[in-house]
Amino acid sequence: MTEPPPHRITRWLARTGTGPFAVYAVVMAFTTYFAMYSFRKPFAAAHFAGASFGAIDLKSALIISQLCGYALSKFLGVKVNSEMRPAQRAWALVILIVWAELALVLFAVLPPGGKVLALFLNGLPLGTVWGVVFSFLEGRRTSEILGAGLSCAYVVASGAVKSIGSALLGAGVSESWMPALTGLVFLPIFLAAVWGLSLIPRPSAADVAARTEREPMSGPERRAFLRRFLPGLLLLVIVYLFLTSYRDFRDNYAAEIWADLGADQQSSLFTLTELPIAISVMIALGLLFLVKDNRRGLQLTYAIMIAGSALIGVGTLLFDLGAIGPLTWMILIGLGLYLGYVPYGCVLFDRTIAALGIVATAVFLIYVSDAVAYSGSVAIVLYKTLGQAAVSKLQFFRYFSYATSAVCTVFFTISGAYFLRRAKRTPSSPDPAASA
Repeated sequence: MTEPPPHRITRWLARTGTGPFAVYAVVMAFTTYFAMYSFRKPFAAAHFAGASFGAIDLKSALIISQLCGYALSKFLGVKVNSEMRPAQRAWALVILIVWAELALVLFAVLPPGGKVLALFLNGLPLGTVWGVVFSFLEGRRTSEILGAGLSCAYVVASGAVKSIGSALLGAGVSESWMPALTGLVFLPIFLAAVWGLSLIPRPSAADVAARTEREPMSGPERRAFLRRFLPGLLLLVIVYLFLTSYRDFRDNYAAEIWADLGADQQSSLFTLTELPIAISVMIALGLLFLVKDNRRGLQLTYAIMIAGSALIGVGTLLFDLGAIGPLTWMILIGLGLYLGYVPYGCVLFDRTIAALGIVATAVFLIYVSDAVAYSGSVAIVLYKTLGQAAVSKLQFFRYFSYATSAVCTVFFTISGAYFLRRAKRTPSSPDPAASA
């Protein structure tokens, strides 16, 4: 059977210039992932005060349950996403998000114990969404711009959907029904964006020449890649474990941290702190598009991530010394966090594959990191809930900031040196020793 002719939008995108293509792809990918967050994070705007699940409070149990489903989804995604064919991507996104919404309906009608199970079922499909969306974008000459635009979705969306959830609570919607209602509002937007995403053409010959071929990886190919670059990948996975755990704690307990800072009941704070962060990160990573040499691009990517991890510690120290207020502190640590975190999902592995000159898929590397990292998020919540119950969320978060900053700064430096030594040099990146 012959394939049907491509849609007229697909034909236009294949022949249009870099600018229009990038704008279209970023808008569709951003909207798709932004809408996905309306099915994942609204529940975090609620406190569920006074409710418990066994020995821990209900909100912590809900966070842990959803994280367990999300982490399992990442492990499954290592195989599913790296082997998924282009024709399957759009339908996969629709099925995953409908599953997540049905789980939120269960969350609304079940008792506390059932709600914990419902959020596990909710997290189970959602962890796969990022890899499917990014598969439409990777391996292109504009991957930095596309990835930065997509990554802004989860920087902004997490705060935005919690603001919407908080507003719904203020309007009288119950804590049980608020998550499902928020998701239902965004469902038509999600479906429209997925349709638009499905019209993006495959990478062109020029894209392949600049960034190497991106093909599905079999099991033996994945294992061979891991064995070949294990030391550097292990360091990156450890860093990502810290950054993901830190991000999730900041995200899931934002309402409690702001309450400890004396700014409770201000729903706009969830969004106000994230907007300048998203814009700054998008500009910093998008400018990497101007760097054509892949080794130099990888070098600058590491410089951005190291600066970000250091900023977390510096910002927290300034807050502890009284030099800055709570809002500035939350913006600074958020900026530092996302400068280190966002490149994993878009720029870092894309540039690594291109700099190493190998045939692989960035989605595979992203999901290897995610699978381990979200397991760490579960461990941190359990440690705080069971081992540090007497310490406030704010106090624990401050200590966590210093630890994350120190570990990530050191390990980023070592892993950067590891991969840069193995990266291929091009005429635009001459050997410094040759000119000495």
